[in-house]
Amino acid sequence: MATENRARPIRMVFRVNEYERDIIHKRMALINTKKQSAFLRKMACDGNIICVNYSQLNNNCNEVGRIGANINQIAKRVNSTSNIYKEDIDEIKNEQVRLYNLLNAMEEKIL
Repeated sequence: MATENRARPIRMVFRVNEYERDIIHKRMALINTKKQSAFLRKMACDGNIICVNYSQLNNNCNEVGRIGANINQIAKRVNSTSNIYKEDIDEIKNEQVRLYNLLNAMEEKIL
């Protein structure tokens, strides 16, 4: 039989009324999934689903990358001219403060 080669060969079926179906579909929409079988299996096994929105984390990672690029440009300029200017030091300090504030904001959202 072809079903014997499946990762999940056992089929389970249950019935719901319209109200229960609507609740299931609303909860699926909340976590932005369209795969009903995966959603129901996860709910039956674990009882809850945690949906994490990584968009803010991705934005913060991009911002950290930009800060790093700014500092690298300053380092390249200092290495090529063998001179360091007060403006360069001030800019590095400002970038460090921005990075610290960004990480602090992330930590506050997590806790």
